[in-house]
Amino acid sequence: MFRFLIKDAVKHIGEKVKVSGWVNTRRVHGKILFIDLRDRSGFLQVVFVPSNKEAYESAQNLRPEWVVEIVGQIVKRPEQMINPKIETGEVELSVESLNIISEAKTLPFSIETDGRELNEEIRMKYRYLDLRRERLKNNLIARHKVSKFVRDFLTNEGFIEIETPTLTKSTPEGSRDFVVPSRLNPGKFYALPQSPQQYKQLLMVAGFEKYFQLARCLRDEDPRGDRQTEHTQIDIEMSFIEREDFMELYERLLISLVKTLFPEKKIQQIPFPKISYKESIEKYNSDKPDIRRDKNDKNLLAFCWIIDFPFFEKDEENKWTFTHNPFSAPKPEFMQDLMDKKNIDQILTSQYDIILNGWEIGGGSIRNNTPKSIGAVFEIMGYKKEEIQEKFGHILEAYKFGSPSHGGIGSGIDRITALLLGEPNIREVIAFPKTGDGRDLMMRSPSEIEKKQLKELNIQIKPAKPVKKTLPAGRQVTKKVKKKV
Repeated sequence: MFRFLIKDAVKHIGEKVKVSGWVNTRRVHGKILFIDLRDRSGFLQVVFVPSNKEAYESAQNLRPEWVVEIVGQIVKRPEQMINPKIETGEVELSVESLNIISEAKTLPFSIETDGRELNEEIRMKYRYLDLRRERLKNNLIARHKVSKFVRDFLTNEGFIEIETPTLTKSTPEGSRDFVVPSRLNPGKFYALPQSPQQYKQLLMVAGFEKYFQLARCLRDEDPRGDRQTEHTQIDIEMSFIEREDFMELYERLLISLVKTLFPEKKIQQIPFPKISYKESIEKYNSDKPDIRRDKNDKNLLAFCWIIDFPFFEKDEENKWTFTHNPFSAPKPEFMQDLMDKKNIDQILTSQYDIILNGWEIGGGSIRNNTPKSIGAVFEIMGYKKEEIQEKFGHILEAYKFGSPSHGGIGSGIDRITALLLGEPNIREVIAFPKTGDGRDLMMRSPSEIEKKQLKELNIQIKPAKPVKKTLPAGRQVTKKVKKKV
């Protein structure tokens, strides 16, 4: 006998079925024992009566979150016991046999609430239990639907989904890289991708013209509120386009996504407003403006584009650095200034950011597609020709074989989903998130590794020198400091 999902019970009145799941609640009325059985699809009332002695006696031990398999007949509930609040509220299961698959000890917290009242760290420690609550289950289902919609939309637009490597080369792209030691190449390291930026540009050189993937991006950032060291990006690139071509495509994707999956939401303005960086700073004092006319309307979505960013800015050492992406092209009227390396503070880039209700949900640009224009960017930033060749020689070489004009975007699917669901942060739409400082409280990582592994990787851990700490009374103690590589 095959297992039925609980939500399908109403289709099988009078039939003998098998259902499996978790005991959600248990209650007794007189001599009759009731449980609400839960699986991914919903809830079903299950009835144990004394006349079925074996199943009835076994059921006396049932407790919340025990996992069971039950065979019985789907019957209509008495009129006065119909529950209109659930999909299976008109039926119940009359038990014939009960199989206890596994028992469960008392949970460290209730999963019947939305969980917002709990300390987030304990929720993350027991995330597999936290995910049993309805809110988070529905969030992940919604995220799945968003991902599928994006895949279907872009496929219908002629894009090809292509995976790019997870082990790549460390290059200066903004954040710090996570690095991975190579056992077979002692002293050398891979880097985990901050984004598939260079690979997707190389796919344009390869002639694929329209690429996308839902890409994992990993960045070794300092602790920053609503950020994750790893996130998922809707990554898109296409050839033979200008800035407005790509913005029209992505705007159309977002509009269709909202109308299809979140019809209760209202988009404030279509087409999305285009605001220059200069105007945004002057008017809103932010390059991520919240332009909602009514900020109390939870279903109002105010998208806008921010364009015409400065290409360069000064860093803490008073050296020029890129504001967004070193592979961006300047606006066409500023290309000669880039090549001549003059009027650097006046050069505007083809970068575009997409903003929703005061949050940046994506950023992209038209790319430089010649070795000279890319080289000019890095020369302005102070890189010597030898350094440029060492770090970016692969892409410079590729561009010598004919590169189309191209551009695209990286857009955070975590952020988009959280905003559309009205969630306060992206951790609520990620199955197994990390803390703001990159710790996984459930897996207890990062963690130390065995000496054998370190030896194989030719890595030696050296303890830092003890630091003396002065106490108010004048005494001194030696404080141990965490080991560093």
